[in-house]
Amino acid sequence: MTITPFAYVGAALAEIAGCFSFWAWLRLGKTPLWLVPGMISLALFAWLLTLVDSEAAGRTYAAYGGVYIAASLGWLWAVEGLRPDRWDVIGAIICLAGAAIILFGPRAA
Repeated sequence: MTITPFAYVGAALAEIAGCFSFWAWLRLGKTPLWLVPGMISLALFAWLLTLVDSEAAGRTYAAYGGVYIAASLGWLWAVEGLRPDRWDVIGAIICLAGAAIILFGPRAA
């Protein structure tokens, strides 16, 4: 089994957590100490994307975008307490379908 799905999910969680630390500091008035785990989380995000089984970084990042969108809606619900509406869910499904096409579509040899 490939590590790609796990790398994408881990990267999404790490990126969202890292970015949220900045949000918490600047928008929620949290201490700047929130930036320390945030920076570590963002470094973890970047490292995890290097584990994706793809020959091109740009393709890896493009496909990741769909996973990030879906994970962000999960964060919206789980952490911020706002349930995604049907348009959020439909949009995420479309993005995930696009990500799958980008990552797993047949390539010319």
